[in-house]
Amino acid sequence: MRKLSILGSTGSIGKQTLEVARKAPSDFTVEALSCDSDIDTLYGQIEEFRPKVCSVVNETKALELKARLKSAGINTEVLTGKEGNITIATLDSIDTVVGAIVGFAGLEPVYHGILSGKDIALANKETLVAGGDIIMPLIREKGVMMLPIDSEHSAIWQCLKGEKRADLDRILITASGGPFRGMKREDLENVTLEDALHHPTWNMGGKITIDSATMMNKGLEIIEAHHLYGIACSKIDVVVHPQSIIHSMIRLKDGSVLAQMGKPSMVLPIEVALYYPERGPSIVTEFDPFAEGMNNLTFEPCDKKVFRLVDLAYETGDKGGLYPTVMNAANEAAVRSYLAGKIRFLDIERTVFETVEKMDPVIKTQDLTIESIEQTDKDARIYAGEIIDRKIRS
Repeated sequence: MRKLSILGSTGSIGKQTLEVARKAPSDFTVEALSCDSDIDTLYGQIEEFRPKVCSVVNETKALELKARLKSAGINTEVLTGKEGNITIATLDSIDTVVGAIVGFAGLEPVYHGILSGKDIALANKETLVAGGDIIMPLIREKGVMMLPIDSEHSAIWQCLKGEKRADLDRILITASGGPFRGMKREDLENVTLEDALHHPTWNMGGKITIDSATMMNKGLEIIEAHHLYGIACSKIDVVVHPQSIIHSMIRLKDGSVLAQMGKPSMVLPIEVALYYPERGPSIVTEFDPFAEGMNNLTFEPCDKKVFRLVDLAYETGDKGGLYPTVMNAANEAAVRSYLAGKIRFLDIERTVFETVEKMDPVIKTQDLTIESIEQTDKDARIYAGEIIDRKIRS
């Protein structure tokens, strides 16, 4: 039985993790839950799973939830702030932290969870993008497991099972292509927020959906795969596969290509991670190779001249150090402004490029520590904010 602390339980991955736990109550106990501010959803989860403790980042919302729980006679302890997330990631009563917080905010509690000897079921890309150079050595030092939940990295992980890492030649990360697949560069100047949020195959939160539209999500996944599987970024390819049936592939040194297939659902990779090293029961709709659309799988190259953030990810991933931290922080700041309707779609990319260029002299010689990563993230957001403000005024 895995004893879970779910960071970001009210988001898409958090909800689907609870779906896995709900269908197998003898295999999982939910010890802790957390959210940023969505206490209505969190309250329902607490009511069902009765965790010992929860964390709400927003202090006002935490107090409101505490009063509601007390009124209902529910004894779940309510913590607040980022300190609350760290506390529930390090509880003695848990063995596995599900890292489902979106963005850089997910790094610190995962880091402390590893320090306290917890296995990490990771959906949060930014943890390894910004902190992979310290997270993966710490995983090995503490002897805990990093269990990938991201569908692409779960696919790679499953394909590698039983294979020697020395035999891995290339990783082929698949991409749906997002809502703007096939469009020309000039077409992207005037796309709307509604267009960008209309993903063709996946139902995700706003930030991840916009990352898919810019293809930054593939850039983040390249860096993440580099850390997870110890392979150079230059040996990782992005393959556009609009049907989202093959979730990723590996090529071995003898030329063999192995692929993992399944319907576009995050439940399966969550289940694979949480039951590892065993296989769990089937709780997703059975894969039907004869269903409509399954007999026409297509593959295209990623157009990096249109979606330029992919090449920036290769560049920053190869440099390592604090470069991916800057890229990620600028992207988060720009996407937040885009979702708020303050900037245009291509301003996201322009903001990220300009921030990385501006901070290059500052970060190239800095030591890499959890403290320097956190400070660099803050500084990059300030730089990006200044760039965004200029774009808004112009």
